[in-house]
Amino acid sequence: MKKTALFLLALLLLASCGRRNEGQFTSEPGISKPLTVVMPPTSEPEAGFDPAFGWGAGEHVHEPLIQSTLTVTNPDLTIGYDLATGMEASEDSLTWTVTLRDDVKFTDGEPLTAEDVAFTYNTVKSTSSVSDFTMLDYAEAVDETTVVFHMTRPFSIWPYTMAITGIVPEHAYDPATYGSNPIGSGRYVLKQWDRGQQVILEYNLDYYGQQPRMEKVTILFMEEDAAFLAVQAGQADVAYTSATYSDQSVDGYSLLSVQTVDNRGINLPVWNNDFTADPLVRRAMNLGVDRQAVIDHVLNGYGTPAYSVCDRMPWWNSAAAEVSNAPEQSKALLDQAGWLPGPNGVRERDGVRASLTIHYAAGDSARQGIAAELANQFQELGIETDIKGVGWDTAYTDALSNPLVWGWGAHTPMELYNIYHTAPGSDSALYSPYANQSADELMDAALACPDLEESYALWRQAQEEIAADVPWVWLVNVDHLYWVRDGLEVAEQKIHPHGHGWSIVNNVDQWSWEWDIG
Repeated sequence: MKKTALFLLALLLLASCGRRNEGQFTSEPGISKPLTVVMPPTSEPEAGFDPAFGWGAGEHVHEPLIQSTLTVTNPDLTIGYDLATGMEASEDSLTWTVTLRDDVKFTDGEPLTAEDVAFTYNTVKSTSSVSDFTMLDYAEAVDETTVVFHMTRPFSIWPYTMAITGIVPEHAYDPATYGSNPIGSGRYVLKQWDRGQQVILEYNLDYYGQQPRMEKVTILFMEEDAAFLAVQAGQADVAYTSATYSDQSVDGYSLLSVQTVDNRGINLPVWNNDFTADPLVRRAMNLGVDRQAVIDHVLNGYGTPAYSVCDRMPWWNSAAAEVSNAPEQSKALLDQAGWLPGPNGVRERDGVRASLTIHYAAGDSARQGIAAELANQFQELGIETDIKGVGWDTAYTDALSNPLVWGWGAHTPMELYNIYHTAPGSDSALYSPYANQSADELMDAALACPDLEESYALWRQAQEEIAADVPWVWLVNVDHLYWVRDGLEVAEQKIHPHGHGWSIVNNVDQWSWEWDIG
């Protein structure tokens, strides 16, 4: 075990000395028992709790908790309202007008107005290196409860960006200090932050919405092995874990499995690789993968088959994406492409062996296991397959000519766009050599659509074009696993995006304890 993990666990055990037996905790009605949640160290925001520096956004999106947002994502991943009471896009989709509720105050007692909203968005646009705000020209407050967003290009999915952008107070914002001492209007306030160790949140007494049921939430940052030790010691109420520990049992805890769109897949270079350049080969590989075997052998059964980057999202085209494992059909396609079995079982065409090297991020055991499982499956099809661990400093370049095990998944159609749309100034998509003009035009039309829900149909049409080309083989959506103390009711979770961290506490205000006060 790493020394850091042991040190953090020791701190936790020391802090817990003198507590009454957690399993026998009682309290006065209306006063909730404090909650302790363990997350990985990568969940701690390096720049603090400032939306301008990525809090709530970035690769692992989540609700910012400390700040309010204009919109929220509903359980079915459609859009609902938080601060907003209404919104409307112009016919040319170049302006969004959002009206706000007028009963919201920051925790310093000052009212939240459209000026704060405009200030926040203009600040994030000019400051953030994490969030993409290139679609925003500027935000303008036209009165205290109306803000207008002027866009640089049509962007129908703007409400999904508004769902993760926390609003900060113009009158109390200092970029040098705000991240450590944030003032917001969300469900919780930051009570304490011990860097490298923990964050303590307490409920906002002046919150305009339903009062949080969990009044105090402590977030501990621990490596996975230390998190498991904390559970064994009874010093955590919820702790992240992985399939590696899923066959364990801990007295007083159960294992919670949350479905996700945290997917793993491999790109199949349409150019720069003579084997995967053949569309029949790409179709054969997609049909030849036994996704359930990947889940069973690598994830101990904790996952769901993945067929796209947006499975079960409102804009997903399941009819275009889903395929069944069909190894015989896969072999027939390889035969049709002229890749025929050689004397040693490896397929050949014109004296060239059918061979691949699947790359994966070195140090990521799950991705390594997925690469190894794929290699075994492809070899059964007659494809000679090796695997290679690489660093991210070379992985993006390696992926231009070799399959790479990627991880994606977000609550926005922009994930589809970023992976498949031809990159500006290039003749191919950003992460793999691929381009489809029809798919580009459909995704552009989806962004230009003045109605968000109507745009979903265009995203689905784009997926039909993409599915016909098979530039990627999507494999699994990795379940997010957590140890949960008996007696704790974790509220129903939305499908989690990529990243195993703050998503679990998106609705922590709705969690509850089963009281035993008899």
